[in-house]
Amino acid sequence: MLPSPPEPRIQNPADVYRSAIGGHRPVSALAPMQAVSSLEYWQVMHRRGGPDLYFTEYFRVHSTSRLDRFILRSIDENETGKPVIAQMIGNDIPCLVATAKELAHHPIAGIDLNLGCPAPIVYKKCAGGGLLREPERIDAILGALRQAIDLPFSVKTRLGFDTADEFPELMKVFARHDLDLLTLHGRTVKQMYRSAVDYRSIRMAAANLPFPVLMNGNIHSAKHALTIQKDIQGAGWMIGRGAIRNPWIFDQIRQEQSGEAIVYPTGQDVLAYIQDLYDTLRYKTVSDEAHITRLKKYLNFIGLGIDPQGHFLHAIRQSRSEQHFFDTCRGFLNHSDPMTLEPMDIPMKPRDVLAGVHR
Repeated sequence: MLPSPPEPRIQNPADVYRSAIGGHRPVSALAPMQAVSSLEYWQVMHRRGGPDLYFTEYFRVHSTSRLDRFILRSIDENETGKPVIAQMIGNDIPCLVATAKELAHHPIAGIDLNLGCPAPIVYKKCAGGGLLREPERIDAILGALRQAIDLPFSVKTRLGFDTADEFPELMKVFARHDLDLLTLHGRTVKQMYRSAVDYRSIRMAAANLPFPVLMNGNIHSAKHALTIQKDIQGAGWMIGRGAIRNPWIFDQIRQEQSGEAIVYPTGQDVLAYIQDLYDTLRYKTVSDEAHITRLKKYLNFIGLGIDPQGHFLHAIRQSRSEQHFFDTCRGFLNHSDPMTLEPMDIPMKPRDVLAGVHR
């Protein structure tokens, strides 16, 4: 597949970002997925339409941290022609302020603070979703960052740590600050990704907060995106795992918004997408087996949309060589039939990484 020509660099990314989130049309954003949202992955997404906004993986911020050069590449070398928002995670106010000011020297459209990461290794350090147990500390962090940042400033959060009953109090904290955007994932930290998404709480936030709210969590198709938008009246959608499974989803949302017929990829299109991932994400010094092991993070989610019995997932998880990997992919995808790529109810063991609700 020939790469798309690079888009022109944005001259004033912050202005483009403000215009997008304040406009009449809901916007789409690719979620900041750790160890996924790389410059190379953005290139793969951009070749299939891509979102309106990109968020980086989070920059870890602490007393001895430095800006991660790998993540900086996704900012400095971004050629999608779309605004990039730099995300930070941490709880040290002076370090967060200093990092935000340093990031402002790069071509970013805004700064985002992660208050939603549910990984135990993160929340046990009172960062990400762990901060949701300390609303007063969040209040102090948001106040300091808002005062220090001239660029658009946003927050990505969950409904609470243990229960969604915590969210009304958190809303009061968020409302005290002049945020430009709040992205709300409709689960608690403890729910991880396994429970159903609470869209009612997202609707409450969109109706009551004085700034735009992006809807996040289990947005699995263009029709679903427009359905929840009609109900919630949010500023748009942030999509993560659903975009890994279906990188055409952002173009499909635009088609649905315009009243056009949705164009679904064929099996061969999906096969070409997997080949693009394989080629574009490849590190020169990594063995085939190590590269395939890394790609299984993506193929897990793609596999949810391929066959309802889970035969593809089982086979791809067993692959160790390039030949076995692509023989498996071709066996399921070398056809011209259109595929919705919506997640199927594949039987899963309770501890499987894919176990849980996907719709």
